[in-house]
Amino acid sequence: MTRRVHPGAWWLWALGLATAATRTTDPLLLLLVGAVTGTVVAVRRTDDPWARAYGMFLRIGLFVVVVRLVFGAVFAAQAPGTTLVTLPSVTLPSWMAGLRVGGPVTAEGLTVAGYDALRLATVLVCVGAANALAAPSRLLKSVPGALYEVGVAVVVAMTFAPQAVAHVRRVRDAQRLRGRADRGIRSLRRLAMPVLEGALDRSVQLAAAMDARGYGRTAAVPRARRRATAALVLGGLLAVCAGLYGLLDGQAPAALGTPVLLAGTVCAAAGLWLGGRRSPRTRYRPDPWALPEWVTGGSGVLAAAAMTVAGLIGTDGLRPVPGTVPGLPALPAAGVLVALAPVLLRRIRA
Repeated sequence: MTRRVHPGAWWLWALGLATAATRTTDPLLLLLVGAVTGTVVAVRRTDDPWARAYGMFLRIGLFVVVVRLVFGAVFAAQAPGTTLVTLPSVTLPSWMAGLRVGGPVTAEGLTVAGYDALRLATVLVCVGAANALAAPSRLLKSVPGALYEVGVAVVVAMTFAPQAVAHVRRVRDAQRLRGRADRGIRSLRRLAMPVLEGALDRSVQLAAAMDARGYGRTAAVPRARRRATAALVLGGLLAVCAGLYGLLDGQAPAALGTPVLLAGTVCAAAGLWLGGRRSPRTRYRPDPWALPEWVTGGSGVLAAAAMTVAGLIGTDGLRPVPGTVPGLPALPAAGVLVALAPVLLRRIRA
């Protein structure tokens, strides 16, 4: 008998891979992260509407790469290196900082722009994998009680994109049955309005159904507990932000990284636990957190940890120099390959 993996485990897995992608500009490692997410999505996704979100995020990532290369060629054309082509140059007025647009486009400048664009695109692909594997309705059940109202709004917003993808298929099928063209620029006008209207109607219906079932009810809580909850949550989230900044910024003090992040996580968790007391609701068949969830989420965390450790010990190849052939460092690559663990699990599905 198969069962679904906890949606939080999928998000933990995807965020771990996204964190690993932010720690490097090596195109081989970034492509490996994208290949891992694509393999897991292809094996574990279902036939639900949100499962098609991965392809949409993949197209967005490709668009980001193209736009970043264009901007790199136009606005950073004066980078030193081997000149590929010379664009017409224009110097902007002084009130626009006197920037120079155009000029010689170098291979090194395009390489740097391509590395940065590929890193951003990989992060987007990781987020798309989480959207394709984690059901929004099941994710809502796992939201802490203190954030339940916010969780309802977030889930309603998250259903817009998957419902839009599903409505695109329905509208195209209807146009094809009527003998109309469903591809090209001309079909966009007949496609845009029905898709937007249908997706918005579905999201509004979901919100109305939640409201009719009494979502968002709260219990009476003493004022002192509310203040303590607000202080713990706000202080914890600020500490988490500071800790993440310390981890991502290699020049930040060591004390600003992991210690602050752990302290902020503890404070935020305590605040969320106190805040959950004001939401008197029960869960019908709560999703378990067992071995498959630990394997799934832990594999993503291990990928992020391997990339972070490789950066701390100074592993060569994480940030290749433009003009050199990028390599594939062993430790980060092994950490990313560990994230394929969800493929090996049996009797589970997204």
